[in-house]
Amino acid sequence: MIVTFQSSETGELLMYAETAKTLLEIVGKETGARGVFTQPEMLPAAAKLQRAVDEARRQMAGAPEPDDEEERQKPPPVGLPQRAWPMIDMLERTANSGPEAHIVWEAAADF
Repeated sequence: MIVTFQSSETGELLMYAETAKTLLEIVGKETGARGVFTQPEMLPAAAKLQRAVDEARRQMAGAPEPDDEEERQKPPPVGLPQRAWPMIDMLERTANSGPEAHIVWEAAADF
């Protein structure tokens, strides 16, 4: 299932429900079929996501190197840092655009 985030100030952001659920849970939002970020919620939400990204990067940096040459040549998996940055960007840009700014999301069902 796809979740569509729409900002009053930026373009749409589409993501799979699994990723959207992870990001929304990090910031303390319920994962209903519809939801909203109000302007006062945006910068705190972006900060929470950034802290989660920083923690994920610390954990990845401490992971042991694979012993197998084939494993070392594989590209790194896509993780929270790559998946969260579009949401962080949307939250920050929209928050800085004024008091009427908002972000809404919609999905086919609760996720």
